[in-house]
Amino acid sequence: MLKWIDDHLSYFFTLPTIILVLAMIGFPLAYTLTLSFYDWGMSNITPMRWIGLENYRSLLFDERFLLAVSRTFAFTGLALVVELVLGVGIALFLSRGFAGKNLVKTLFLLPMVATPVAIGLIWTLIYEPTIGIANFILTKLGLQPLVWLGSQATALPSLVVIDIWQWTPMIMLITLAGITALPAEPFESAKVDGASPWQILWKITIKLLRPTIWVAVLLRLIDVLKTFDIIYSTTQGGPGYATETMNILSFRYAFEYFQFGKASASLVLFFAFVLTIAGIFIRLKNRYEVEY
Repeated sequence: MLKWIDDHLSYFFTLPTIILVLAMIGFPLAYTLTLSFYDWGMSNITPMRWIGLENYRSLLFDERFLLAVSRTFAFTGLALVVELVLGVGIALFLSRGFAGKNLVKTLFLLPMVATPVAIGLIWTLIYEPTIGIANFILTKLGLQPLVWLGSQATALPSLVVIDIWQWTPMIMLITLAGITALPAEPFESAKVDGASPWQILWKITIKLLRPTIWVAVLLRLIDVLKTFDIIYSTTQGGPGYATETMNILSFRYAFEYFQFGKASASLVLFFAFVLTIAGIFIRLKNRYEVEY
């Protein structure tokens, strides 16, 4: 018995952590999934009532929920594309040696480490129609001021700008780490062969960075899909339903309308969407790496 324990000692050390993680993740998921089959308003007067798949059926035929899904994907797609381009570009710029490089790198990282709610409040002041600096700049440029967060046409793009400002440094940091780990031999050989800087960038640097960029995009994709704090601290899903994403709508179902069964069903569907998108992305990544 002692010999068997000694041979499997590594499992005994890691088993408590595994059990704790499974309990912290598994129990909320199981509870949310179970609750999604009930009609419950968290009231002692009205008990929980089993309704089966009714919550899911009502959501899938609810125009408000479907619009929230489309806004979630629109917000995610726009923010992710811009963050990818800017993040990789800034990383390539910071990979070069110049005076004050460490200071510039630190300044770029500041938005990422700030508290999201504080960022939301700051940007609310920036977007303020009368005293905000955003409209002050537009006025100085001879353009018409905008009601940034108060208009259904500009509210969601304005939130995308906040997300880009805050989270572009994440992709920049991951990409910069990948650049520092690149081998020097391919670049030296390319210079000897007379390759131009543009050819070195596209044919060597970007190609070698593809695995790192895939990882950065996957991490950011999962994170941006579940954005809540920035949206809630600035617009709370308004004006109207203009910035109401799946997370915001689920929150409203639970804590404003007290429809906890419907909120749970919404979160289960959201979790399924995130898993599906992440799975498709990982499969595309693996297929792309095999081809190249």
